[in-house]
Amino acid sequence: MFRLDDQAALVTGASGGIGAAIARALHRQGAGVALSGTRREALDALKAELDAEAPGRAHVCPADLSDPAAPDALVAAAEAALGRGLDILVNNAGLTRDTLALRMKDEDWNRVLEVDLAAPFRLSRSALKGMLRRRSGRIISIASIVGVTGNAGQSNYAAAKAGMIGMSKSLAQEVGSRGITVNVVAPGFVATAMTDVLPDEQKQKLNAAIPLGRMGTPDDIAASVAFLASREAGWITGATLHVNGGMAMT
Repeated sequence: MFRLDDQAALVTGASGGIGAAIARALHRQGAGVALSGTRREALDALKAELDAEAPGRAHVCPADLSDPAAPDALVAAAEAALGRGLDILVNNAGLTRDTLALRMKDEDWNRVLEVDLAAPFRLSRSALKGMLRRRSGRIISIASIVGVTGNAGQSNYAAAKAGMIGMSKSLAQEVGSRGITVNVVAPGFVATAMTDVLPDEQKQKLNAAIPLGRMGTPDDIAASVAFLASREAGWITGATLHVNGGMAMT
């Protein structure tokens, strides 16, 4: 089940923990995967890892999505590397610039909205051109629990992720008749390099707020993406899959 043989996928933010796990999961299911991010060394290392398992199906396509011209160029580069049009787009790249709203500079607001919301829209728009012609495709965007619950100090990030959910619902209605699904995965707190630096006391408080008693792993998120990318998920669109251990039961 959930095989992705002969499918072409682009994963943004693949140089990070969640993005790399998503790329591994799609590759393991048989997809060819274009790995995008800003850290070339990490992308090259991931490609080498994937090539050791099944050579020739992973391709490095670096991109800085803060550049408005980058999404169109990235989709073109990914399709050229993969040798076919995209079947799967995973909008995972993102960044944070956390601070209280009264201290937030316009630059911090604009940069987060540009990378976390505008870039996924541009990537989706670009990928959809081919998907519409082929009458098939999967777009999966990685939002966050805070896009639904909000979080103090993250008004920019929460706004971007909430916007991603609304955008995906709208796109799903626009392209569903062409056999294209558009969905969102909204992770809760996930154990990554970012959370590893938190004090043990803060980690314990986080775990106590999660009914399943632990933070998620990148593989938890990746498994959800692999399912939504599959043929078996073909009747799911406009949905937000909350993967948060029960922290927010929405």
